[in-house]
Formats: sequence, C-alpha cells, structure tokens
Amino acid sequence: MTNPSATDTQQTFSDILIHIQSARQKAFAQINTLLIDLYWLVGKTISQKVQSEAWGKGVVSELSRYIADKAPDIKGFSDKNLWRMKQFFETYQDNQKLSSLVRELPWTHNTVIFSRCKSNEEREYYLKLVSTDKLSKRELERQIDASQFERSLIGAKLSPVVRELHPNIDLAFKDNYVLEFLGLPEVHSEKDLQKALANNMKAFILELGQDFIFMADEYRLQVGSQDFYIDLLFYHRGLSALVAFELKIGKFSPEHMGQLNFYLEALDRDVKKPHENPSIGVLLCRDKDDEVVEYSLSRNLSPALIAQYQLQLPDKKLIQAKLHELLM
Repeated sequence: MTNPSATDTQQTFSDILIHIQSARQKAFAQINTLLIDLYWLVGKTISQKVQSEAWGKGVVSELSRYIADKAPDIKGFSDKNLWRMKQFFETYQDNQKLSSLVRELPWTHNTVIFSRCKSNEEREYYLKLVSTDKLSKRELERQIDASQFERSLIGAKLSPVVRELHPNIDLAFKDNYVLEFLGLPEVHSEKDLQKALANNMKAFILELGQDFIFMADEYRLQVGSQDFYIDLLFYHRGLSALVAFELKIGKFSPEHMGQLNFYLEALDRDVKKPHENPSIGVLLCRDKDDEVVEYSLSRNLSPALIAQYQLQLPDKKLIQAKLHELLM
C-alpha cells in the first residue's frame, strides 16, 4: 500500500474542516431558530395574560425571579427581557411575512430592529439587510443611525443613459452617502478624503453596499502619452460593471461631468471586459443644487450619477421631511 501524498492529505484535512464548519453553522442556525421560537412563545403568553388583565408588571417581575430561582443556570429572562419578548410578539403577530424573517436573525439583532423601527416597511428593510449582508449588531445600529432605510427611498440622481443600460440600478446607489466614520474635519482636501476612504474601505463598502468590490485608489489610465488617475475604482457584482468614483470637496459644477465622462470612455475602451456592462461614473460632491444636477444629467450621454457626502450622521427628521416632499 502506498502512502498518500502530502497534497492528498492536506486536501482531505481541508475537506474535513469544511464539513465541521458547515455542520457548526447549521447547528448554530437551528439553535437560533429554536431560541427565537421560544421567545415568541413566552412573549405570546405574557401578551395574552396582560391583555386579559390577569397579569400586571408585578407578575412579570415575579416570573423573572421564579425562573432565576428554579433554574439559576438559565440566563436571558430578566423582567426587562421578558417585556421585550412581549413587544417582539406583538410587533410581528399579524405579519406572517416578517414573522418568518425574524427567525433568521439573532435575538440581539431582532431587539434592535423591533425597538427602533417605526413601520413594517422599515423593519422588513433591515431584516433583509442583516440577512443578506450578514451585518453585526454594531453595523446594524450604524445603518439605522445613518437612516439607511430613508435614504434608500430617496434614490440617486441618475443620467437617462444609466437607466437604459441598467434597469435595476435604483437600489444600487444613494443620493447621499454618510461618511462620519472617516473622522475628517469640516475643512479637508480631496486628497484627505481619498486617503481616508482608502484607509476605511471596510466601512465605506458597508455604506455603499456589499455588491461593491474595491479595485484601487488612484487607478491609472493611460490615454495616448498621458497618464490619468481615477480617485476610486470599484466593480459592482450585481450590475457587472466597473464603477469610477470621482471626489469633489466643493459644490457640484457642470464642468465636473467632462472629466468623469472621459474616464468612463477610457475604462470602456481599455479596461472593461467584453462580457461586462458599460462602466458607471459616480461624482461624489460635498454639496449640490438638485436643479443644476437635473439639467446636467438630462442630456448627458454617459452612464453617470451625482451624489453628495456628509461627515455627520443625518437628522432623521430632515430626511423624512425630504421624503415627504418627494412623495407629495
């Protein structure tokens, strides 16, 4: 009998480890579902007892002490958490669609969503976002603080060509990007902004959306005998397209579009692969006049969009007021 080669042995080791990790993930998912079902049942029981006026706050506190006394090794059933279970059940009891989604998330994520979100639409948005993007609790809280749901409804200012080439583009970009994680002062240069984004790329990807893949900063394009540099270059998996970000620390001006269009032409001629869609340009400005943006994009023949960035978390009331204006 011949001894297995080192390569075969390492491959077998790798396969076994993959099986172990897969089984652990399935076990954790099953345990989480069981826990959520348990919290749902406890919340349902408390809700029904309180509604029938059989129980008050004192009884719920008594239940918490009873559990702690009879089963001291069981954690997570303080009176505060028991009231959360009641709120959890009452929030989703009449919504079968959302009640199935909550079973896919850990309890800590669920408590953040049902306690902070005000509508079923907002809850559904964050439930799906956590599920697809695998957000940590801290990342979820940051997205809610940054009004991710409200900003997703406003939508970016897109050129007509973008919509023709990418019919499903609406959810891929935002009108406003919140970059509070950069820690930049109010007065900063474009170089400062570019460097800070490159150094905080994980957080920036979270703000952009996880379909974005970072390729390079100061991406070099050679046209004729001259070199040109794109501030940030990404690839978007869902759109199958290169995405060039140009950064402007001032207010949007129509002449900015010329530079961006030139970069897109160079990308499509020299960098884009045959199976990929035409490249997309994003002009990220500190400020913009919506009417000037509309005029600039209306006859623009390149797939481009204009968005602005801010260095502080947005005021939810201001965003909701803007949404109200758009929907009127």
